[in-house]
Amino acid sequence: MAKRVRIRRAVFSSLVAQARKNPDVEICGLLSGRNGEIIEIFPAANAAEKPAVSYEIGPRELFQSMRMLRRGKLELMGIYHSHPRTANEPSPTDISMAFYPDVAYFIASPCEDAERPVRAFTIRDGVADELEVEIIE
Repeated sequence: MAKRVRIRRAVFSSLVAQARKNPDVEICGLLSGRNGEIIEIFPAANAAEKPAVSYEIGPRELFQSMRMLRRGKLELMGIYHSHPRTANEPSPTDISMAFYPDVAYFIASPCEDAERPVRAFTIRDGVADELEVEIIE
């Protein structure tokens, strides 16, 4: 994966808005696109037992989102969630639960004054590397 990830402004804005609308729980979902650009967001309900400190997309919703993604001839390019109470960088749990090494993991902050409200990382073999987030029109 490149050291940069390209995401449409509308998708980026939607991700930030979701995190700020639900500042007490981890929001989550999938990001998809084509030709190296993220163009679509698939928000999901957080099915985790403790949604204030973790996230999980339920199997049925994950299956439905992946089906919609394929129908749109899109590829899975990212998985996102938010960190309501901590910095938007991968936690040890995020790293241990990163089962898709070829996608970017986006972490949003609900804080209005966050310097970088959304950060992205590759997580592979227990190592997180930050990606540059390039916002495109």
